[in-house]
Amino acid sequence: MPPRALSPSGLLLIDKPAGPSSFAVVAGVRRRTGARTGHAGTLDPFATGLLLVLSGAATKLASCFVGLDKRYLTDVDLRARTATGDPEGDVVERLEPPGAEELEHRLERLRGEIELQIPAASAVKICGERAYRLHRRGVAVEMPSRRSRVDALDVISYSDGVARLDLRVSSGTYVRAIAAALGGHCATLRRTEVGPFRVEEADPERMIPPEEALARIGMPARAHEAG
Repeated sequence: MPPRALSPSGLLLIDKPAGPSSFAVVAGVRRRTGARTGHAGTLDPFATGLLLVLSGAATKLASCFVGLDKRYLTDVDLRARTATGDPEGDVVERLEPPGAEELEHRLERLRGEIELQIPAASAVKICGERAYRLHRRGVAVEMPSRRSRVDALDVISYSDGVARLDLRVSSGTYVRAIAAALGGHCATLRRTEVGPFRVEEADPERMIPPEEALARIGMPARAHEAG
């Protein structure tokens, strides 16, 4: 198979719908452009929102964008826990949702620098195999914890045991893990920002030139030229 083309080169901002995997979205862009294509951080299939997709020669800049902070909107259902921490998993426990005061107490413990257990249905490798594959086969494993930073964790609304939250978190933070720590699961999840990029800017037809994308995250254009 011939190597993928290095052009067109740039950054695409895509508003992923619920359903397809991030890899399916990337593959769709690759088929359309014929260029080498990658991403700067996935979203679960049930989630929606901003995906940063890199095309052509710009794929070598992935490390510049992967570590950017993220912002999410999520509905956390505090009436039940699921096996995966999201609506795709089986319910493993029914719960009495907390009152507003208790919810705020739980939220307070999750702000700042925290340790969160990585969800079993994640892409983290355990003994060389993706955790979600082990989970699907029913293999029980002890999942490691990850240090995360939660800069903002605000309640937009709380009704009938479902809390709508606005979060600003460090890269690599699992919102499903935050939902589990609160005592429920993510019923919905939408990524609204990645660093300075906002989902309102998403346009699958507009490719941001590498030098412009780098300038927006405060990196010099020579980072593009050096690769």
